[in-house]
This record gives sequence, C-alpha cells and structure tokens, in this order.
Amino acid sequence: MNWKRNIQVLDLEPTDRLELLCRKCGKLRWLTGEELLNRPDAKYLWLEDVERRARCRQRGCGGTMRMAMPGQDETSSFVGGIA
Repeated sequence: MNWKRNIQVLDLEPTDRLELLCRKCGKLRWLTGEELLNRPDAKYLWLEDVERRARCRQRGCGGTMRMAMPGQDETSSFVGGIA
C-alpha cells in the first residue's frame, strides 16, 4: 500500500495540486484537484489509477507519468549559496 492507493479523487480539495513528471522526457505538468473533480470519469478513481492513466502531452512523447503531491511548505525557493 502506498499513499496513492489511500487517496481517492473525491478526497482532494479543489486547490490541491498534483505534480506529474514524464518518465521518458522529463516534462513537468501540474494537475489540480478542481480539474480532476470536474471530470465525471475520474471522480471515483484512486490516485494510483490516475497516475496509471496519465500520459505525457509533449508532442511525440506519450510517456508514462510519475505523480507527486507536494506539501504546503515544500515549494519554497532555495535559500543559500556557494561559499
């Protein structure tokens, strides 16, 4: 069991963001809870199923996507430098 199997699309808030990264070309795409909740075919899916169905939209790629759900504080910019 992993976190993707424990969360259903209906459990998402409209403001939640999911990060989808192509395993083939590295293209990054963001998917919001609102987008998923507005799709009648995706409403009752587990996030594991959403990840399995997701494909890269980059022209000529069509690779599978890896899903991540960043926390609220995980998207801050890097603070520091090289001495």
